Amino acid sequence: MGELEDAVMTRVWKWNRPVTVREVLEDLQQERSIAYTTVMTVLDNLHQKGWVRREAEGRAYRYEAVSTRAAYAAALMNDAWSQSDNPAAALVAFFGMMSDEQRRALRDAVRIVQGPETPEPAEPPDTRRVTSTDTSSADTGTDTPTDTDRQNPGSAREPGGR
Repeated sequence: MGELEDAVMTRVWKWNRPVTVREVLEDLQQERSIAYTTVMTVLDNLHQKGWVRREAEGRAYRYEAVSTRAAYAAALMNDAWSQSDNPAAALVAFFGMMSDEQRRALRDAVRIVQGPETPEPAEPPDTRRVTSTDTSSADTGTDTPTDTDRQNPGSAREPGGR
């Protein structure tokens, strides 16, 4: 997005409502000399690029942003990152440029994306593999002791597979 397109989109995003060329023109004219047809062309270009949608109102259009400024910034970051031949190094360099405030915002964003922390299970489930010599009752439906049970008599199961 060019500098003038950004200046126009900044207003569209800030006002967060459908706007006319005249409204954008009058606001832009407070900081620069610009023609109505220039603003009209910029908004038409933004429409063609998919950044704004427009709806006819009489002989003019009202323009409204298709997405947020945050989504635009994310798309720029994603595009720049995907063009890197070393994405990890690009991220490290990017993080190195961040202010403390930006790092805090990044940590907050990661927490939001990851969701609430889930506690780890206290003990992993029994993941013994069944082999041709291991015929535990849990796998065969019988009360035949396993090789492990024979080696450790204190760990033998009660009859009935309990």
